[in-house]
Amino acid sequence: MWQLDYPWLLLLLPLPWFGYRYLPAYQQARPAVRVPFFAAMSRATGQEPRKPGISFSRWQLLLNLLVWVLLCLAVARPVRVEPPIEKQQPVRDLMLAIDISQSMETTDFTNAAGQRINRLDAVKDVVRGFIERRKDDRLGLIVFGSGAYPQAPLTLDHASVSLLLDETGIGMAGPNTAIGDAIGLALKLFAKADEQNKVLILLTDGNDTASAITPEHAASMAAAKGIVIHTIGIGDPAASGEERVNLQALQQIAEATGGKSFRAEDLAQLDQVYASLDQLTPHQVQTLSHQPKLDLFWWPLGLAMGLLLLGHLSAALAARMTSAQRTITTAEG
Repeated sequence: MWQLDYPWLLLLLPLPWFGYRYLPAYQQARPAVRVPFFAAMSRATGQEPRKPGISFSRWQLLLNLLVWVLLCLAVARPVRVEPPIEKQQPVRDLMLAIDISQSMETTDFTNAAGQRINRLDAVKDVVRGFIERRKDDRLGLIVFGSGAYPQAPLTLDHASVSLLLDETGIGMAGPNTAIGDAIGLALKLFAKADEQNKVLILLTDGNDTASAITPEHAASMAAAKGIVIHTIGIGDPAASGEERVNLQALQQIAEATGGKSFRAEDLAQLDQVYASLDQLTPHQVQTLSHQPKLDLFWWPLGLAMGLLLLGHLSAALAARMTSAQRTITTAEG
C-alpha cells in the first residue's frame, strides 16, 4: 500500500497554467535595424516574422508539463506503507526481596520427595516457578540479611534472575535481618524505572534488627511513591530473637502501601501464597505498533531528471543536425 505524505502539495499542479495565463510574456530588448519595407520582404521570401515571446513546439510543451507533474508528485512524498510491526512491553516492575539471614537455615519445610529442606531452599523452589509465570513483567531480586544488596536489576531476562537466585546462599548478607534497608534499596532501584506499576514482594522469617531505617518509615516512603508491598512471613511468631517473625509489623507494612500480608508455614502454603500474588498482580502489557514507510519520491524525481536530460540531448542533437544541413545546402549553392 502506498500513499502521499503531503497530498496538498498537488495543488501546485495548475501553477504553470496560471503563470502562462496571467503573467506578461517575456520580452528582451535587442538592437535592430528598422526596415520600412520589412513586410514586403517577408511576403517576397514567403516567411512570417516570429511573434514576441517564447514559442514552444508541441513535444517540448508536453515534456515540460510531464516534468512538472513528476516534480509535484515527488514533493508530495509518495511512500509505501509496510505492514505494522507490533511490540509488547511490560507495564509493571516487580521486585523480589528475599531474606537470607542465618535463620533461613532452619529445616522445617518438606519438599515433594518428602525430604526435609531449609527455608531458603523451599523459597527458591517456589519463587523459581513464580518467576517463570511472570513472562510479561520486569523482575528484580534483592537479598538481605544484616544489609540489603541488589542481586539482579530489573530485567526481562528471567533466566538470569533464576540463575542468580540459585547462587544465593544463607549468610551471604550477614546473620541479622534488615527489613527496612531492603525496602529502602527497592525504592532506589524503582526510582530508575519508568513503569508506573511497581510492586515489591518482601519475604522474611525474622524481625527487623539491623536496619538503618525503620520498616514503618520505609513503608510510608514507598506508599508516597505509589509502590505496593506484599509481605510474606515464614517464620515462627512464637520464637525468640532473630527467628521470631513479626507478623504484625509485616501486616502494617503491607497495609500502609495497599498490599497484602501472607503467612506460609509449609511448602504448600508458600506455593499458594505466590498463586494468590499472581491473581493480585495479573499480567499487563502495553502493545506498541509502528508502520515503517519506504520513501518512493526518488522514482518521480529521477524520471523527471531523466526526461529533462533526454529533452536537452534531443534538442542539442536536432540543432546540430540542422546546422550541418544548412552547411551542406550552402556548399551546394
